[in-house]
Amino acid sequence: MKKLITLSLVLLVGGMLQAQSFRGLDKSPLDMIEYPASNKETNKLARVLYSRPQLKGRDITTLVPEGKIWRMGANESTELTLYTPMKVGSTKLAAGSYTLYAIPNGEQMTIIINKATHVWGAYSYNQNMDVARVNVPLTEGNESLEAFSMAFEKGTSGVDLHLGWGYYRAKVSFTK
Repeated sequence: MKKLITLSLVLLVGGMLQAQSFRGLDKSPLDMIEYPASNKETNKLARVLYSRPQLKGRDITTLVPEGKIWRMGANESTELTLYTPMKVGSTKLAAGSYTLYAIPNGEQMTIIINKATHVWGAYSYNQNMDVARVNVPLTEGNESLEAFSMAFEKGTSGVDLHLGWGYYRAKVSFTK
């Protein structure tokens, strides 16, 4: 009986120790934004899943080099889900999931909406899968954002997606 109790304790304590082995926090945590943001609103227009890299004293131009494709975040590429058909620029987009990329170039940024999904970074980016490209002004904010950030805001006839990191700021408009 004593051996049974000892064995039970060893298994219990061993199981507890194993259950408490958690991974540390991601260096670029996953975030999600939706529009409308209210949890009570069931008719969502859009959602974005993205990882939020930090500057950590690094220069943004080395992290997001001019003229190079960028995954708009970190880790897995940024995912845009449209719950209703929308337009970006003059391109009509069907409801569905897409990957967002960007190319900064001087005072503008080319925003790319690509039909590939569940891809890591921009390593397997395929221009043939682009469904839309739109050039938007790249402006400078008053304060530096340590973490890459995105936010939706009600637009003129749809929703505006704002993005910023460091002093970079850009806005992409989606219309119905």
